[in-house]
Amino acid sequence: MITLSDIIGDTDRRWPRVEVTQDVWEFARTQLAERKWDLIAHWGEPGAVHLALREHGSGTTGILSLDASRGSFPSLGRDCLPARRLERAISDVVGLVPDEAPDTRPWLDHGRWTVRHPQGTPEQPAGPQRYEFLPVEGESLHQIPVGPVHAGIIEPGHFRFTCSGETVVRLEARLGYVHKGIEALIAGAPLEHAAKLAARTSGDTTVAYSTAFALAVETACAAEVPARALYLRAIMLELERIANHFGDVGAICNDAAFSLMLANCGVVREQVLRAAHAAFGHRLMMDRVIPGGVATDLAPTGQREIEKLLKKIRKAFPAIVALYEDTASLQDRTVRTGMLRHDLAMEFGAGGFIGRASGRSFDTRKVLPWAPYDTLSFETPLLQRGDVDARIRIRIAEIEQSCALLRQLLDTLPSGPILSEVVPRAAEGTAMVEGFRGDIFVWLRVNGDGSLARCHLRDPSWFQWPLLEAAIDGNIVADFPLCNKSFNCSYSGHDL
Repeated sequence: MITLSDIIGDTDRRWPRVEVTQDVWEFARTQLAERKWDLIAHWGEPGAVHLALREHGSGTTGILSLDASRGSFPSLGRDCLPARRLERAISDVVGLVPDEAPDTRPWLDHGRWTVRHPQGTPEQPAGPQRYEFLPVEGESLHQIPVGPVHAGIIEPGHFRFTCSGETVVRLEARLGYVHKGIEALIAGAPLEHAAKLAARTSGDTTVAYSTAFALAVETACAAEVPARALYLRAIMLELERIANHFGDVGAICNDAAFSLMLANCGVVREQVLRAAHAAFGHRLMMDRVIPGGVATDLAPTGQREIEKLLKKIRKAFPAIVALYEDTASLQDRTVRTGMLRHDLAMEFGAGGFIGRASGRSFDTRKVLPWAPYDTLSFETPLLQRGDVDARIRIRIAEIEQSCALLRQLLDTLPSGPILSEVVPRAAEGTAMVEGFRGDIFVWLRVNGDGSLARCHLRDPSWFQWPLLEAAIDGNIVADFPLCNKSFNCSYSGHDL
C-alpha cells in the first residue's frame, strides 16, 4: 500500500510540498474517499492547485501540488464531500475549473466583483445572478428564506430552509457576502502589512491567525523566535479561547431564551477582555503577534491582572456551570438538539469543539504541537453525543483547561527578548494553529525582498458550515438559532 510518506519522500519537514502527476492526484482522491487521509486544505493559484493532507495512523502531513496550466484539474469533490465548496472557491478566486465536479455553482462570487478573479484583470461586474438552490421534492413542503441580513449585529449569510410543518427537512446555506479578497490583498504586500491583513481574516480569532501566519513566515525564513515570545503568544491564545468560549456559552443559552446565562457569561468575558487590554494593550490583542515574536511585552502589571482574572473565573465559573446544569427548561432545549453524527465529523475533519463534541479528538496543540505547547500538560476533552449540550460542555471543559494552561505559562514564563529579526528569503512556509473554533491552516510563499508572493488561509469553518446543515436536519425551525450559535462558524474567516 502506497503511503503519504512514499509520495512526499523522506524528510524531517512537517509540511513538505511535492509536485505530483495526475495519477498520484487521483490516488489521493481515493484515499480521501476511503477516509484514510484527512483533507486539511485545498487551494489554487494561477497554473497550479494544492492539497494539504494528513494520513491517519502515521500522522504524516504533506502538500501535493498539481500542474493546472491548462486551466483545469481533476475534481476531488466527486468522492470527497469536504472538497466541493473548496473547489467552487478555487474556480471563483483563481479561475481554475475542476473537471467533472458534481457542483459547479459559484460560491464566493455573487457576480458583483470588479474583477473576474481577484488576481485577474479588471472588468465590469457581471451583476447578481439567480442562485439555484438544490431541488427538494415531497408533499406539503414549504421554504423559508432567512438572511443575508439578520435581526442582530451579526455577519451576513443566507439560509434556505425546506420544511414539513415546523420540521426542517433540508437546510442549504449561501455564503460569500463578506468576501474581502484578503489573499489577493496579501499578494505583493510587504511582510508587516501582510501580517496585519492575516490578523483580520476573522477578528474574533485574530491571535490565532496572527500566530499561524507568523509561524509560517518563521518556517520559510528559518527565523528563531525568543522563548519568552513563544510563551506570550500562548498566553494570548488561551485568553482569546476563554473569552470566546464564555461569549458562546452565554449566547447559546440566550438563543434558548435564558438570558441570565448571557448576562453571567458576558460579565466574565468582559473581565477577560479587560485583562487582555491591561496585559497587552488591546482587548482583542490584535497585531500583538508578529513574525519574529511579539510586538509588545507583558505590561508591568500584566501578570498580576491575569492572575486576578484566574481567581475571578475560579470563583464565578462553578456557579455558571451549576446554573446551566440545574435549569431543566434549558437542558430540555439543548440535550439531543442539533445532533452531529460521529461519522460526519470524521468525514469532514471537523475541528475544535464541534469535532470533539462528536467524538473526533483532533487538537493541533496535541497532534501537531508547536512551542511551548509541546512541553505543557493539558487534556483534550471529548464527548460522543454531538448535540448542542455536548458542544456547550466541551467549551466548559476547554475553559478549565485553558485556565490551567495559563497558570502553567505564568509560572514558567522565561525572561529575555521578545522579538528576533526575520531575514527574508525566497521560500515557502506552512503552519497549523489551534484557534478557539479549531485548526487554522496557513501556507505562504515569501519573495526575497520580504513581500508575500502568495498566501492561503483556511478557517476551520470551511469544514463546519456544511455540518450545520446536517445537524439541523429533523429539528424544528425554532431550534436553528440554537444550533447555529452552538456551531458559531465564522462568516468572515470562511468568505476570505
